Amino acid sequence: MPNTIIIGSGSYIPSRVIGRDYFLNSEFYTDEGEKIDKPTEEIISKFVEITEIENRRYIGDDTSNSQIGYEAAKVALEDAKVDGEELDYIIYASNFGEVGTNGVANFMPNMAGRVKNHLGIKNKKCITYDMIFGCPGWVEAMILANNLIKAEVAKTILVVGAETLSRVTDPYDRNKMIFADGAGAVVVKATDEENVGIISHNTICDNGPELEYLRNGASINKDFDDEKLYIRMMGRKIYEYALKNVPAAIKETIDNAGLSIEDIDKILIHQANAKMDYAMIERLHKLYDVKNYDHAISPMTIQEFGNSSVATIPTMFDLIIKGKMEGQTFKEKGNIVMTSVGAGMNINAIVYKFP
Repeated sequence: MPNTIIIGSGSYIPSRVIGRDYFLNSEFYTDEGEKIDKPTEEIISKFVEITEIENRRYIGDDTSNSQIGYEAAKVALEDAKVDGEELDYIIYASNFGEVGTNGVANFMPNMAGRVKNHLGIKNKKCITYDMIFGCPGWVEAMILANNLIKAEVAKTILVVGAETLSRVTDPYDRNKMIFADGAGAVVVKATDEENVGIISHNTICDNGPELEYLRNGASINKDFDDEKLYIRMMGRKIYEYALKNVPAAIKETIDNAGLSIEDIDKILIHQANAKMDYAMIERLHKLYDVKNYDHAISPMTIQEFGNSSVATIPTMFDLIIKGKMEGQTFKEKGNIVMTSVGAGMNINAIVYKFP
């Protein structure tokens, strides 16, 4: 049975930097719809203290999700030295598709098809799939790609994760300061080399009451005359759910690979919230009875890039493998974990071994 290895990567980080001053004229409301009676600067400072998000990146009004996905995909194909006509599949992860400046999500035609068009690929046998799976969408797209390769129905697949969350945030919600735009992509290929690539994966879907933890809904400002739907997030519920379930899911994935935490060189965790990410990594080590560990095992980009959902992990992978993230490198023939949690609630993880 063939294995799945990454042979090229790319990312697109918007040049538009959005700092804390961007939000100084905002009016913030509670989840119950009451205006928060505190100075805006105080609200912003408390937000930065908790999340560590000082900056985030937004695309311009003249740019779209599929365009930034295309930019990341083009770089990944060039890096892999693969002609787009060789692709068997393009899998595109996003949550809102080609959302316009009006905030309306658009998935027709699908995102993968749009990128195939932008790339100028004529091959009719190159199949285009969209993956709508919350923030874990790109990791799940990698798992799907791995399954297609192991089933020997594909040899070369482009996996893209791109999102423009700046266009779907409630102007009255403090959580709008979390979200950002960006894109990342990799090219994966079948190999006969043993014990390399994706050597273990794990997916969990809790779709009971957890389904409401992260969803679309009306503005929390009940006087705001707007029919648009925005990201609604039950922050405390998500934090408690993630801390309870994500570390155990990662450990199960590592154990299934026949490894232990000491064998893992890096953990690329979805950049959701710095406080939550730190807590999950600490809890994971506790599951292995490890109290002291090098915090560099879990690189962080959220402080400068914000939460770009499906794009955070492939972007981080691309930056590290190309030596663009200070103090971070991948070990030759080392093992890394890629893991995410998000709307659903869904959790997934991959153990990847470099060839």
